[in-house]
Amino acid sequence: MAGTIKRTFGPVALSNTLTTNIYNQGSALIYDVIKHIHIVNKTAGAVTFSLWLGATGANAAGTEIIGTGRSIPANSAFDWYGNLKMVSTDFLVGGASAATSLTITGEGEQYVV
Repeated sequence: MAGTIKRTFGPVALSNTLTTNIYNQGSALIYDVIKHIHIVNKTAGAVTFSLWLGATGANAAGTEIIGTGRSIPANSAFDWYGNLKMVSTDFLVGGASAATSLTITGEGEQYVV
């Protein structure tokens, strides 16, 4: 079964609320595999971000996927590459230390169950 390559989410500015839902694919008939997350710091100072995989609006201990408080230097970017399967009950949740300073985009493949 071949997947469809797509931009999974974004670009969207991260808020400074660490429980913000960034992405959820709501259909039980589809799942996504996120292969690349790109985060850009468009400011003149370092900004931190945190991402969790879990329930809607939650950032429970043990569900961190890129760690908490990961710093991106001024006018720089962070790239993550992997294979993160997202089903309809999974939420990518997170935020930044400063609102609208970071922009996040995710790319991957989508599959029909």
